Amino acid sequence: MLDAGVHFGHLKRKWNPKMQPYIFMERKGIHIIDLNRTAECMDRAGRALKQMAKSGRKILFVATKKQGKDIVHKAALSVGMPFVTERWLGGMMTNFSTIRRSVKKMNNIDRMLADGTLTSMTKKERLTLTRERDKLEKVLGGVAGLNRLPHGVFMVDIIHEHIALAEARKLGLKTFAMVDTNSDPNLIDFPIPANDDASKSIKIVTQFVTDCIKEGLEERRQAKEAAQSAQ
Repeated sequence: MLDAGVHFGHLKRKWNPKMQPYIFMERKGIHIIDLNRTAECMDRAGRALKQMAKSGRKILFVATKKQGKDIVHKAALSVGMPFVTERWLGGMMTNFSTIRRSVKKMNNIDRMLADGTLTSMTKKERLTLTRERDKLEKVLGGVAGLNRLPHGVFMVDIIHEHIALAEARKLGLKTFAMVDTNSDPNLIDFPIPANDDASKSIKIVTQFVTDCIKEGLEERRQAKEAAQSAQ
């Protein structure tokens, strides 16, 4: 974690006093995060994530800042979880039925493109439809397979993802997040104090999160197999 710079916080003048319990010291005007506390918080979050995955619940991954989007995108795909890494549409969870309609529209365009329904269309109309589909795919592709609200949300940088956080809290979803020294950890059920600006730091925490989910999914698979062989 030291090599990845997980311990580097923000400038002292930008700090949120509620992060005090997670700060080890100040060096050259920058707050240094206590990695012992980070490890404790990661273990706590990991146990909860593993249990969620084991019980078949979905965890939504959210990171739209450039340092984290590719890392989180790949991580979510590796465990088959939904993700938002382009843009958070206001109401993505609080107005879930509208989002589902947009996903349905995207799927309908896909079907039309695949089965040749568009042969009667002009080239321009087909191009317009394809562009609309690509636009929908970019924003909603990661949640296309989500038929109901997720049980938990994992976020990188809760200040950047404040809309997602507000919606998750409003709906009572379990929240997991990397919180830097400028954030309020009390807004999160399972805060992980860590540098949320460096891609190496984001990668190490996200990797831990996906490993815990993988363990839960594997235990779920084994339990299913054991139940089937017992029948």
